[in-house]
Amino acid sequence: IVIQAAIVLLLIPSAIRAQEEAQETKLADAIQNPIAALISVPFQNNTDFGIGPENKTKNTLNIQPVVPVGISSGTNMIVRTIIPLVSQPYGSEDGSKSKFGLGDIALSVFFTPAKPGKLIWGVGPALGLPTATDEVLGTQKWSAGPSIIALVQPKGWTIGGLAQNTWSYAGKSSRSDVNFFYSQIFIVKNLPKGWYVNTAPIITANWNAPSGDQWLVPLGAGFGKLFKIGKRPINAQAGYYNYVVSPDGGPDWQLRLQFNLLYPKKG
Repeated sequence: IVIQAAIVLLLIPSAIRAQEEAQETKLADAIQNPIAALISVPFQNNTDFGIGPENKTKNTLNIQPVVPVGISSGTNMIVRTIIPLVSQPYGSEDGSKSKFGLGDIALSVFFTPAKPGKLIWGVGPALGLPTATDEVLGTQKWSAGPSIIALVQPKGWTIGGLAQNTWSYAGKSSRSDVNFFYSQIFIVKNLPKGWYVNTAPIITANWNAPSGDQWLVPLGAGFGKLFKIGKRPINAQAGYYNYVVSPDGGPDWQLRLQFNLLYPKKG
C-alpha cells in the first residue's frame, strides 16, 4: 500500500503538467481562431510609413473586442468590433499637418457552428458606421455587406482567411459612395513555450478608385507569444509588412504591434 501511494504521489505532478499543457495548447489554438468562443480584447497598432512624396506616417490603433454569444445549442454568434483611433496626415506639403480622432467603426457578426468540424467557418453581415470625429478620418457613409471566414487547424497550425465587401446605402450625399473589399489571410505556426510565427496580411480594395489605385496589398510576417500576467492570459505579437501593391501616394511599409487581453471560459 505504501509503495502504491508513493507511485500515485509521483504521478500527480506529471498528470497536472499534462493537464496544464493540454489547456495551454487549447488556448493557443483558440487565440489564432478569430471566431473562437473566447472573449478577447485586442489592441492592434498599425503604423504606415512612406505615405506620399513627403514620406508621411499614419498611425491607427484598432481596439477590437470579440464577444461570443450562444444563441442556440448548435449555433454561436461572434460579434467582432473594430474601433479605430487614427492619426491621419493631410493637406500639408511638409507633412506637418495631421488629424487625430475616432475613425469609422466596423462591426462584423459571424454565425458559426457551436461544435465545428475540421473546417471552422462563419458567415454574417459586416457593417460600417460613420462615427469618425472628422471628415478626414472617415467616409461619412453607412455601409453594409456580407462577410465570410473559414479556417483549419491541423496540429500546431492555423490556416485560413476572411473576406467581406461593403457598399454604402446612406450618409452624406456630398461624399463618395463606398464599395470596399476587405480581406485577411492568416497562417500561424505554434512553437514551444507559447511562441508562434505568423503572417496575417490585410488586403483591401477600393473599387471606386481609379484603375491602378484600387488595391493595397502587403506581404510580411511576424512573431508572438502567449504568456500570463498573474492569472490573466496575454497574447502579444509584432510584425513587419511591405506593401507590394499600393495606390499612388500610398504607404511603403507597415509596423504592426498587437496586445490581446484574453478571457477564456473556466473549466
